[in-house]
Amino acid sequence: MSDADEAEVAAPRETDDQRSRRPDWFHRGHPVFFPLAGFFTGMVSIIVVPGLYAAIIKWIAGYKRVEELFPFVLLLLVVPIGLLVPHHTRRFGRYMLLGMVATAVVVGGVAVAVGWFLYQKDA
Repeated sequence: MSDADEAEVAAPRETDDQRSRRPDWFHRGHPVFFPLAGFFTGMVSIIVVPGLYAAIIKWIAGYKRVEELFPFVLLLLVVPIGLLVPHHTRRFGRYMLLGMVATAVVVGGVAVAVGWFLYQKDA
């Protein structure tokens, strides 16, 4: 018997039953990783990118130019929409868009609630 044959006999082969016990995500990572990463990427991007964009434009071109160029920050929405097109990134893009929309709704809702509270207090 050769060394290769002895190694094959010594190490039992994996059966189909043993392979089926592994979870589906065994080689692709945890199933919650991409949804969480996408959601928090969307949340951070909707908060950080507009402020950073305005600060950089103000530093380079001045305050007047920031007012003219600030609507271009809406191009940030192209990123998750672009991620929805390829099948490989669709799940991440969907959760990134959800994170952006949820953050915008929460920030808008809090702003309306604070404005309403301040208006009622002065009245």
